Amino acid sequence: MTDARLRHGRASLALSFFVQGVTFALLVTRIPAIQDRYGISDGLLPVFLAAVPILAGVGSVLTEKVVARVRPRVVLRWAQPVVLLALLGVGAGSELWAAALALGAFGLAVGALDASMNMMGVSLQRAYGRSIMLGFHAAYSLGGIAGASMAWAGAHWDLSLLVSYLPAVVVLLPAAFIGSRWYVEGADEEQGRDGEAAKGGGAVSFRLLLPLCLVMSFAYIGDSTVSNWSAKYLQDVLGSSEQLATVPYNVYMVTTLLGRAVGDLGVRRFGAVAVVRGGTVLAAAGFAVVAVAGGAWTGMLGFTMLGLGLCVIVPQTFAAAGRMFPGASDTAIARLNIFNYVGFLVGSPLVGALGDAWSYRGAMLVPMVLVLATLLYAKSFGAEPARYGGGHERPRTADVG
Repeated sequence: MTDARLRHGRASLALSFFVQGVTFALLVTRIPAIQDRYGISDGLLPVFLAAVPILAGVGSVLTEKVVARVRPRVVLRWAQPVVLLALLGVGAGSELWAAALALGAFGLAVGALDASMNMMGVSLQRAYGRSIMLGFHAAYSLGGIAGASMAWAGAHWDLSLLVSYLPAVVVLLPAAFIGSRWYVEGADEEQGRDGEAAKGGGAVSFRLLLPLCLVMSFAYIGDSTVSNWSAKYLQDVLGSSEQLATVPYNVYMVTTLLGRAVGDLGVRRFGAVAVVRGGTVLAAAGFAVVAVAGGAWTGMLGFTMLGLGLCVIVPQTFAAAGRMFPGASDTAIARLNIFNYVGFLVGSPLVGALGDAWSYRGAMLVPMVLVLATLLYAKSFGAEPARYGGGHERPRTADVG
C-alpha cells in the first residue's frame, strides 16, 4: 500500500470522527428542546435517553457479525449517512412515535459507526507502526466543540430543531460520503485480513479482554459525570452563577481536544502504559479537587484536570485491544465498544442517586475511585498479542507522515 493512500485514508477517517463529533453534540446538547418539541414528560425522558446507548450497544454487536462478511469501511460508509439522516429526523418530526423511530435509528447506527471507525483506526495505526489513534479522537473532540457551538447558536436565536440541524446535515452528509472514497484499512486490507472473518469470533478471550472492558466503562462513567453533572455541581454545590456553570463542560471539551492532539507524541515517547497511568492519576486528582473545592474557580480547575487526564484513556483502550488480538482486532473492538455505552448508562444515574441519597461532593469520589482502578489494569495497555487465533502477526511500519 502506498504512503499516499495511507495518508488519504488517515485524513478521510479523521473527517468521519469529526463529523460524528458534530452530530452527537448537536443531539445531546439540544435534549431540552427535543423534550419540548415532542412533549416528552420528565418521567419518560430517561427512557428515551437510555434507549439510545442500549441500541448503540446492539448496533456494535451486530457490527461484529457484519464485518465477518464485509469490510469495516463498508459499514462506516453507510452508517454515517444513517446517523446524519436520523439526526435530521429528530428535528423534523412532531409526533412521539417519530421521535422514537428517529432516536432508535440513531442509536443502532451510532453503534455500528463507533465500532467500524475504531476498527479502521486500529488497522491504520498498525500500518503506520506508531500511535495515531489519539489524533482520530482529537478530531472527534473538535467536532464536539463545533457541534456544541452550533447548538448554542440555535438555542440563542431560538431556532427550531430542523433549522438548527439542516445546515450541518447538508454540509456534512456529502462531505462524509465523498470522503469515504478514500477509506483504507491499513495492514489488514493488504494482508486480506488473514481469514479473520472466518475465525475472529473464536479468537478473542473475554478473560483477557475484560480488563480493557472495565477500563472503558470506568472512563465513560467519568466522562458522563462531567457532561451531565458539572453545571449542576458548580451552580448548586459551589454557588456559581447560571452563566458560569456552563463553562466547565466547555473547558473540559477544549482540554480533551488539547490532550488528544498531543497525546500520540506522548505515547511514541513514553509508551502507552505510562501515558494511561499518567492520565489516570491526573483524572483522579481532578475528581478529588472537584470534591473538595471551596469555590467555582477551584471546581473548574478540577474539571480541567479531568479533561486532560481522561482524554487519553479511551483511544488507548481501543489501541490496546488491537495489539492484544491483532488477528481478530475487529471482533475485540466491537465487543469492547459495548462497554462505552455501559459506562455512559451507569455514570449519570449513579452520581445522581448518590448525590440525592448522600451528597454530590461524596458522589464525585465514586467515579474518582473507579477511574483510579485503571492503574490496576494498566499493564494490559502494553500486552503482547494473544498466542492464539492469528495472534502472531506483527505490525508493518510505514514511513508516512
